[in-house]
Amino acid sequence: MVKIHKFVSCDPDLCTGCTVCEYACSLEKDGVFNPIRSRIRALRVYPSGNLAIACRMCEDAPCVIACPRDALQQSEEDGHIIVDEDKCNGCGWCVEACDFGAITVGPDKIAIVCDLCDGEPKCIDVCPVEALSLQSRETKARKSRISATAARILADAASEADK
Repeated sequence: MVKIHKFVSCDPDLCTGCTVCEYACSLEKDGVFNPIRSRIRALRVYPSGNLAIACRMCEDAPCVIACPRDALQQSEEDGHIIVDEDKCNGCGWCVEACDFGAITVGPDKIAIVCDLCDGEPKCIDVCPVEALSLQSRETKARKSRISATAARILADAASEADK
């Protein structure tokens, strides 16, 4: 049976870049309000807007494969990345391997990555504009196809109206 990995997804049309998600994450995970310790990153994508990025729970996660010390493992249950702090030396190979920029090395020189807060991510709970949600790759792809189709239909309708 194929397990569906869910991840924290951000709607860039809603995200304001407020960084409340980063503060909530660092408080939940490390007991401090410090975005450097956050497992989610709020990014300003100039000039188009804002976006928050967290681990995508990739199948055959490149960060796990890249780790020369076998400090990273992927949970078979939900796909989150498990960091063995005794093995991790903060070399950053996992950071380089992540296509999404979702894993970092923290101030303690240990890799930090979203673990989904046992299935109830705090960042989703605190997002003031509900830009964050828990989605699967399949759901995200389906929504993208629907949006692209709707945009094409609207463009065709506008083109017909101009004739």
